[in-house]
Amino acid sequence: MTEHTTRVDVGIVGGGPAGLMTALLLKRRGISAAVIETRTKDTIHHTQRAGILEAATVNMLLDAEVGSRVLTDGHEHEGTVLSFDGEQHRIDFQALVGRSVWLYPQNEVFYDLANAWEREGGEIHWQVTDTQVHGVETSAPRISFTDASGQARSIEADLIVGSDGSRSMCRRLIPEAVRTDHFISYPFAWFGILCEAPPTAPELIYANSELGFALISQRNASVQRMYFQCDPDTDPDSWSEDAIFDHIQAVLGTEGGVQLKRGPIIEKTVLPFRSYVCDPLSHGRLVLAGDAGHTVPPTGAKGLNLAFADVRALVPRVEEFITELRAGGSDRDTSHRHASEREATTVETPEALRRYSRTALDRVWKAQNFSYWATNLLHRQPEENPFTHRRRRGEFDAITGSVHGQAYFADSYTGWSD
Repeated sequence: MTEHTTRVDVGIVGGGPAGLMTALLLKRRGISAAVIETRTKDTIHHTQRAGILEAATVNMLLDAEVGSRVLTDGHEHEGTVLSFDGEQHRIDFQALVGRSVWLYPQNEVFYDLANAWEREGGEIHWQVTDTQVHGVETSAPRISFTDASGQARSIEADLIVGSDGSRSMCRRLIPEAVRTDHFISYPFAWFGILCEAPPTAPELIYANSELGFALISQRNASVQRMYFQCDPDTDPDSWSEDAIFDHIQAVLGTEGGVQLKRGPIIEKTVLPFRSYVCDPLSHGRLVLAGDAGHTVPPTGAKGLNLAFADVRALVPRVEEFITELRAGGSDRDTSHRHASEREATTVETPEALRRYSRTALDRVWKAQNFSYWATNLLHRQPEENPFTHRRRRGEFDAITGSVHGQAYFADSYTGWSD
């Protein structure tokens, strides 16, 4: 079968929020892009994902003109609640740092972006297989794949963006001699549920007790998301509905505190915890964005927001790179040829893309620090003793009992300026 070839400025592997936002913002700057994704659009949309969005993330969605559902269907949270041994303290984001966050699930962010890209006629291929990326150390990188209909295809580009998630294939194209993998795993996981019930509270509650951690979150008026700390090897089916709600209530406190709103559980999952950073995020004509380059535990609500921060750092540097390339003209003179006929010379990583990596990683490490700190503040470590719990209580009091401590939490949680 003859391979069908497309020529664009930027080829994007991964059609999640990071990849789609990159494509949209590049198009606004006159830079063409094509996106491929192994999953179907419907699968991604209906995979339930958490979603606390920083103000900068919300602004990106609005500025990209993907629609206003984040404002009409999302919920602005002007603060959050920290609870320790049943004692609650509200962190007032607006009073402390003048910013809010929005509760809006990641799968809905994806849906808005996918619809916007398709409305504008953007090239995207869902449910692809046999994906390979070629020549990232040359001037003629290329993506080959088989589309959903079985057609062999190729995307020729000047740059490849790897936004293909935490199991990234693109990341492995950065040689081990060049790449440093920073990684830690945590000795606990989150047991997550979706249940049919009204909201327990108007804002998120992050709770800690001698039983460990619990999080009370929301989805909408009739479906709620909750989590509690568990062993990574926990079988979700080993917990009954009553046992789950009783345990979360015990972490919150049973006397005079928040009373859980209960209802039928419609989903149970166990989410392992890990932190990972790839350094650098650029190599040759390849850059990484989002989970392909870094992952954080969900405690600090940084995953999707870090991906969008990557995009904010990446798009101007891609524009700079493409502009310089167009001014040079060498690759453009051969853009009409098939990749096998183009002169694929070995290239160094452009300085613009190196700057992207440095800028993005500066923020990634700040987010790793906050996520690591918040995770250890709010979770019980295996076999910890009473001293450890009391010490953690002292740290909790230092944060909640000082306007400066509260401001640190609020500033980190709602997102730093670029």
